[in-house]
This record gives sequence, structure tokens and C-alpha cells, in this order.
Amino acid sequence: MTRMVPPRRALAAACLLAGVLAARMAHAVPGFDAVKAGWRSADVVVLDRHGETLARVREDFQARRGDWVALEEISPAMRHAIVLSEDRRFYAHSGIDWQGVAAAAWANLWNTRTRGASTLTMQLAGLLDDNLRRPGGQRSLAQKLGQAAAAAALERGWSKAQILEAYLNLVPLRGELVGVAALSQALFGKVPGGLDARESALAVALVRAPNAPARRVAQRACGILREMGRAQECAGLEGFAQLVLLRGARAPAGAASLDGMDGMGGMDDKAARAALAPHLARAALAQARAVAPRSALPARLATTADAGLQRVAQASLQRHLRELAGRQVEDGAVVVLDNASGDVLAYVGSSGVLSSAAQVDHAAALRQAGSTLKPFLYEQALEEKRLTAASLLDDRPVNLPTGGGLYVPQNYDRRYAGWVSMRAALASSLNVPAVRTLVMVSPHRFRQRLVALGLPLSEAGDYYGYSLALGSADVPLLALTNAYRALANGGRYGPVRMRLEAAPGKLRQVMSPAASYVVADVLSDRHARARTFGLDSPLTTRYWSAVKTGTSKDMRDNWCIGWSERYTVGVWVGNASGASMHEVSGVSGAAPVWHEVMDTLHRSLPSAPPAPPAGVQRVALRFDGDLEPAREEVFLAGTALTWVRVAGAAGEAVDGGAGGPKQRGRPAASARVGVDAGVAAIASPADGTIFALDPDIPPAAQRVWLRAEAAGGAPARGVGWRLDGQLLARGAEVAWLPWPGRHQFELVSADGRVLDRVGVEVRGAVARTPAPAGRPGG
Repeated sequence: MTRMVPPRRALAAACLLAGVLAARMAHAVPGFDAVKAGWRSADVVVLDRHGETLARVREDFQARRGDWVALEEISPAMRHAIVLSEDRRFYAHSGIDWQGVAAAAWANLWNTRTRGASTLTMQLAGLLDDNLRRPGGQRSLAQKLGQAAAAAALERGWSKAQILEAYLNLVPLRGELVGVAALSQALFGKVPGGLDARESALAVALVRAPNAPARRVAQRACGILREMGRAQECAGLEGFAQLVLLRGARAPAGAASLDGMDGMGGMDDKAARAALAPHLARAALAQARAVAPRSALPARLATTADAGLQRVAQASLQRHLRELAGRQVEDGAVVVLDNASGDVLAYVGSSGVLSSAAQVDHAAALRQAGSTLKPFLYEQALEEKRLTAASLLDDRPVNLPTGGGLYVPQNYDRRYAGWVSMRAALASSLNVPAVRTLVMVSPHRFRQRLVALGLPLSEAGDYYGYSLALGSADVPLLALTNAYRALANGGRYGPVRMRLEAAPGKLRQVMSPAASYVVADVLSDRHARARTFGLDSPLTTRYWSAVKTGTSKDMRDNWCIGWSERYTVGVWVGNASGASMHEVSGVSGAAPVWHEVMDTLHRSLPSAPPAPPAGVQRVALRFDGDLEPAREEVFLAGTALTWVRVAGAAGEAVDGGAGGPKQRGRPAASARVGVDAGVAAIASPADGTIFALDPDIPPAAQRVWLRAEAAGGAPARGVGWRLDGQLLARGAEVAWLPWPGRHQFELVSADGRVLDRVGVEVRGAVARTPAPAGRPGG
């Protein structure tokens, strides 16, 4: 049998409990400034170097919160609607609406529905203290009394404006949305100050029924509009509510919530314009995560970017892509680096509204490099003294044997120039001379150099083969632009910097300062590139700059990367799908953007040529037979020439310079062994080649053919082959049965002089006992 508590005693106990709770809440209620200071958006706000917002990136996935919004920045319609709906006597009571309590009690007595007695202040108390929230939809008597006590304490310590401001920022709304800033952006694509009466009514209707269907939300919103005296706004409200709630449901919960990228749910043009650098924001935040735990990430992350320059680069890219309409090109990216610090000053990851894959970061995506790798190849050949800028290279068709058959490189225009200097070959981006140069350097060592420059070549050199000279490897724009920055810094490489708080990366010497200077001199020579690009092209600037273009196979990618005294700028144009463009090359696609960005950087800033480093000299040079115009050429110390001519039955290129090494059609052989190379060199195998034996294939089918050529590609005459120091055979073409190990082949003249040498490696099982080293392999 239940014992009845006398009403007076129950009332006394309740009053006593209320007094105790009130005393405790008076000390427990936080101050307005503390609540505001403790608020944290679900997004990290990414800033440029001057404090301007570049983008917002979602970090907290427990709830979606925007920035704290001041009451005066919330539309009057929203403020009016929330008070009418939730607490119409808000400005009259002191935290507890006793008139509302009496009405609620009377309604409960007669079992009728009413608005309820919970004031905005009491609701705010529940938002500030988890212990006062209702579990399972109902509050206990202690919670109700505690909430009332907390509300009274809030009213004593806070102003009405502060209470309303805090409530509108803290109130949970639809789904994961918390606060009016997140709701107005996700559902209406605007800031809270822009909400009109209809939007405000819909927003307020979600306070009591956050996850109600659109029809119910519209009904409640219509009631609020009537109380606001805006009944006419109810027309079509249900359809509008369906559209708004569907938009909110499509809003992504992924990496960027409020970064305003076109194509992302609920973002209008104003929000899209506010996201200047969403891809840079994500990249910078990824770097911050790598050095700090997620809980330690700042609410605001300052980057090295410049918002003004970012706008210029973004606008230039979009404008020039629109000019290429009809040529099947929609994507692009731009990167601007400060040469000295490595600061990323601009980072445009996509063409935005023009792209069907705007979220893809094309500045970080792997794309085929094309001819943009040639400067590093020639620098390595210069550094190893295999070439000089005056060396003559044979720009005629060549067939190079590889493991998969013959490799037959072609020039971009499928025309050939014959003998050309290295300067003309690099500046005019001729393909065949570049492949011949890679034969000298070897794919293995060239790949090592590219990796040292920060390019992520994941495969070994023999995987790419000779096509590496023409950029068959996939590289990202940011890394490639930074590799060019190393040329701008005299061969010193260092990492880029995206966050202002990070220390600038230290530079280390990767390439020769002297050879890097020669490459810069070549790439700044508009006369040297006139053969391919003409004298007047987007590559020509009114100030000193060095630049290189590149186009990948089937016109899938084109590039333009170059530097001035202070900046390095890289541009990529193509399609995220990998589809080929229609007659869009580096000079017509990427170069105009490069030129415009460079001009912006140097609008009032001069750019002087770099000073020659030690070990470089300029020498007056002439070519026999007007092969190329006479000029002053740049040489590494000890390699200078004064005269170059083409002579000999095979058409070899030689020089008449005094004191310098002879330059021939195959200068690599001469530089490699340090002796007069005569007229012959090893055409196959290339230095550093790796062969793999297969025990399931008959030995006779695994022979390696050794080939020697004279200048001009004719078979060499009167030559012999040494294998590991012992005579193997004589003749321009010899078959050798390989066996495991490292071997060295030497091409020798009839009188025993070494004309060329290469090293190879054989891997795998022995198919049969090999022939002695001094005998031909079968």
C-alpha cells in the first residue's frame, strides 16, 4: 500500500530542493564571454598570409557548427520568429514565465495541448548543462527545478540580448546542424543576416521538430508566419520546405562543409566566391594534422598564400579555358612559389565551375610530365660533362632496341632538324636529341636525379626506359614546379611551405650550380626556341624569365613551368578524365595563363638574370657552314669551344676549339670514358640496363644483341667488343648469351683504343653453362 505524502510537506520539500539547486546553479552558470570563447566551429577556417579567409574545412563530424554569430548579424525576421514561437513573453519574464507555467498546469489538468512553459532562458540552461537535458524526452522534477534555478541565475548575470544570441548559436536543429549559422548556410546557402521571413519561419519550425517531414515543418512554419502577420507567405510553403530539406540532406559530411565549392549542396555564388582555395586549405590542414593531434588543431590556420594572387590565378585559368571552348579541355591547375622560402603563394587546384571534377586537386594529381623533364636531363648531362650547350646532337629518326621491341621517338611536329646544338634542342623541345641524351645518362641515373628533386617516381629507371626523356612518368604539378624552383636556386632543392607557422625548409645542393645556370640561360633564350615557338609567344616576357612547356602523349596534358628572379610558376591544363584535348599544346593551353600570372607578379617588380656562378665562362662561338648563328655560348670551366663543324664520311660533328674536348655526334661516349671517341659508340645495350633470364625460355632465344654505330647511325666498322676485360668478338653487331652478374662491355678500335663502354646487369637462373668470356656466346 502506497504511503501518501502530505501536500504541505511535499511542497516544502520541493521549495527546499529548489532553494538548494538555485544556490548551486548561481555558482555553476558560466558567464556569457566564457561560453562564447569556448565555442568552436566544426570547421577550421583557413586564412591567407594577411588574415583573409580562403576556405573552411570540416574537422568535427560529431555535429555541424558554424562560427559564432553576433545577435545583430542575425536577421530581424529570425529573431522575431524565434521569440514568437518559443517564448513570446521573453522580454517580460525573469527566466521563468509564471503565466506560462499556470497555463501549462491548467492545460495538463484538462489534458489539452499547449505551447509549454519552458522559456528560451530555461532551454538555454539545458543547452549549457548536460545534466539538465531531458533523457528520452522527459525531465525529472529535479531537472525541471534545476533548469528553473539555472534560468533565474542566467537572467541575473546575462542580458536578454546575450541569452537570445547564445540560444540561437547553441540550439540543435535538423540532423547534425547546430546553431543558426550552420543551418542558414546548409539549408539556404546564405549567412544568418540574409534570412527572410519565410526562411526564418522554416528554421524556427525545426527547433521543436528537428527531423520532422517537410509537410509537418511547413505546417508549423505557416503558423509562425501567421503570428508574424505574414500569412501570404504560406503559399507554396510545403514545396519550398521539401526543396530546402532535400538540399540540406545532400550537403556533404565530408572534408569540406562550408568551403563553398560549386557543386556542393546548399552553396550559392556568394559562398562559392568565398572559397578561394579549397584545395590548398585541405593540403595545409593535412600538413597540420601530420604534426599535431586532431584535438590540437587551431580554429584558424594561417597559410602562406596571398588571396589577391590566388584570385588572379583562378580568374586567369578560367578565362583562358573558356577561350579554348570547343577543344575539349575543362580542367587546370596553377601553383606559384616563392623561390627563396618555398612559400606557396597561390594554389588553384581546379577550374571550378568549368570542371566536372571540381573537388579533385589537380595540383596534387599525378599527370604525365611530357617535355617538362628535359631541363633536368640536360642539366645532368652538362653536370657529368657529357654535353656542352654547343654540343651537336643528331635530330634524325632513331630506332632504339628495348626489351619490348624497338623504341622510335618522334618530334612533336614529326619533322627533324638534323644536327642541332644542345641549346637549340632543349629550347625548342626536340624529342629525338633528348632521347639520345638519355642513352648517355641512362634511365636509371636520370630517375635517381628526379627522385632527389622530389618527384615521386615509384618505379625503377628501366621501367620507364628511354621514354623517360619525353616525360613518360606521372608527376604532380606542385612537385614539378618545386623541382623547377631548384633550378631557380642554382640547383638547391628544398620542400615547399604552406603554413605560416612552419619553418621554411632548408635547401640542399642536388644539381650543379654551373650546369643549372646553363640550363637557365638556355630556357631564357627566345632566339634558341624560335625554331619551335617563334620569337613572339606567351613564353616571351619583358623581364628575365626562363620557361619550359610540355605536352604528353595524345595531348592529354600540357604544361608551362618557368621562373623569374623571385618566383616560380607552374600551370597544368587537361581533363580530369584523361581525355585528349583537341590541338591544345603547352604554348596554347598552359602558357597564356603562366604569362598572365607572371606579368601580375612583375607588374612593378623587376627580374634580373642570375649572376654566373663559379665554374662558368662565356666564349665566342661559331659554327661551320652556318649550321647555327655565331653567338656567345656558356660553358662549364674546361669544356669551352670556339668552333664547331660537321665533317667526316659519316657526318660526324666535331669542333675546332683549342683546349676543349672534342665534340662529336656522340659526345657522351667521349665524356664517359675521357678519351677520344673516334667515330663509333655503343648503340645497344644502354648503360645501366638490367636483363632478366627466364629458365622456361630456350637460351638461344635470350641472346642479347650488341650494336655499335658510327656518327649518323651507320653501322660502325673495324670495331671489337670486350666483355669484362676479355675480347668477346669483332663486328658492329654481336649476339651474346648472358649469364647472371654485373658485366662491362667495351667497344674498341682496331688498334685497341677504348671507344665506349657500358655496364649491364643480368638477373635470374643460368639456363646453361655459359661460354668462356673470351668466346662469343654461341
